[in-house]
Amino acid sequence: MTGSTWQYTLLYDGGCPLCLREVRFLQRRDRQNRIQFVDIDAPDYDPERYAGISYEQAMGRIHAIRNDGAILQDVEVFRQLYTAIGLGWIYAPTRWSLLRSLIDWVYSLWADRRLALTGRPDLATLAANRQCSDRCQVSS
Repeated sequence: MTGSTWQYTLLYDGGCPLCLREVRFLQRRDRQNRIQFVDIDAPDYDPERYAGISYEQAMGRIHAIRNDGAILQDVEVFRQLYTAIGLGWIYAPTRWSLLRSLIDWVYSLWADRRLALTGRPDLATLAANRQCSDRCQVSS
């Protein structure tokens, strides 16, 4: 991305209403364009462009890629993105050892149940539908 000031690429699920709410918040607060937003639910999502993170991996856990190539997952994504937009204090307590373990565990529970809680099919069904859609487009 020539001329860009982004430091992170956030891979988000554009089909998830809660994810979209978070993305819109980050977009409004990202006044210095430090975050590039990539909708993994878009038909043209290409894992090869984003550190090889597959659709299934990205749908299972939130990911961000730093501009140095480091891959972030889970709550660490929010810790770093909020710091990048000047709101690091919100997630700062989640860096404390005891609280970090608890928050990471709670996020893991959320990530495992996110699709069902937002009224979407399970990951296997979404991935199968995506593969069928890809094949149907190619054969058309």
